[in-house]
Amino acid sequence: MNSQTSGRGLAMAIVIAAYILSFFHRFAPAGIAQDLALAFQTSAASLGALAATYFYVYTLMQVPTGILVDTLGARRILVIGSLIAAAGSGLFGMADGLQAALVGRTLIGLGVSVVFIAMLKLIAVWFDERRFATLVGLAMLLGNLGSMLAGAPLAALAEHVSWRGIYFALAAISVLIAVGSFLLIQDQTTDTDAKPRFDRTVIVNGLNGVLRNRATWPAVWTNFGLAGSFFAFAGLWATPYLVQVHKLTRVEAASHLSLYFAGFAVGCLAIGSLSDRLGRRKPVLIGASLLYFLLWLVWLSAVRMPIGLTYTLFGLMGIATASFALTWACAKEVNPPQLSGMSTSVTNMGGFLAGALLQPAVGAIMDLGWDGTIVDGVRIYSVTDFRLGIGLIALAGLIGLLSSLFLRETGCRNIWRPATP
Repeated sequence: MNSQTSGRGLAMAIVIAAYILSFFHRFAPAGIAQDLALAFQTSAASLGALAATYFYVYTLMQVPTGILVDTLGARRILVIGSLIAAAGSGLFGMADGLQAALVGRTLIGLGVSVVFIAMLKLIAVWFDERRFATLVGLAMLLGNLGSMLAGAPLAALAEHVSWRGIYFALAAISVLIAVGSFLLIQDQTTDTDAKPRFDRTVIVNGLNGVLRNRATWPAVWTNFGLAGSFFAFAGLWATPYLVQVHKLTRVEAASHLSLYFAGFAVGCLAIGSLSDRLGRRKPVLIGASLLYFLLWLVWLSAVRMPIGLTYTLFGLMGIATASFALTWACAKEVNPPQLSGMSTSVTNMGGFLAGALLQPAVGAIMDLGWDGTIVDGVRIYSVTDFRLGIGLIALAGLIGLLSSLFLRETGCRNIWRPATP
């Protein structure tokens, strides 16, 4: 193994470690939702807003992150981002009220928002484009360790250790990632590239080109529907739904969530590999999106089922959810190769925008029907309340399915061509 390959391996390892942490933060509120509701005495809408602050800032940062990755490189933004996430984790752990928790959660989202696009950029410039979906799927498989830890393990740990102590530990881990990023990641991405320079005109023209490219937008809207519904449900409402509608224990509900994440992780690798082997993007995405939406209809019915069946459906849904990972390849392959950071960040923005909108919107809809019941300091909602909230998430899934029909098939290669004069 030569020094260049070894250096790339170490760089990818630290980025994936940061990605695991970002996934954990994304879904952690679901695992400790009842603890947060009790600690801050929140309504469903306020709890949704607390969880969604991560997605608000993450959404706003996607395009700036794409620009920074394409111009300044990964090292500096990962170091700064990790330090900001550390500060946010510490503040969240110390928060004595909802406002301080909102600031802490916002800083966490700001800090980890740079990780994913930096990882996509490294994969795009270091590896064969025909392996892009497979490698992204592998990275997401590893990253999903974070989401699985945010399910049953976090819920179980929170029953024995204060959730505040957990966040102090997360702050320390973020500092270690910052140090590792500084030591292991180089701004120069290839042997022949000069260090990237910040050119405002090139940036504006490049971003404008990505946004004006009609082929970009079906991928954005597909990501909006599929990823957004996933973030809203798995990031907050899955555990309360299973506990209050299906009468599961907290640990059982969190175990369902961990199985969802495990299915998602396996699906990212399997669907990406399947797409690359078939040499097709669109049919794979459409088929998985259809299955995903049909499963939402099952949850919308709120029918009580044997626990073995609910476990199976959650695992299957996780696999189908992973299809949105193909939207990054779909966007990258219809835009100039040198703008891979911008094109994937614009697409990624769709899902995080939907998550930011859906989490508090679902809570607000549920609050409208709440009859005032409180048990052990936590609001209890009826099956009808949950069905209304789940209906909004299912609608997002339908948007993702319909948008996938308009994707441009790329044949797993970059098909962008400059406009002829």
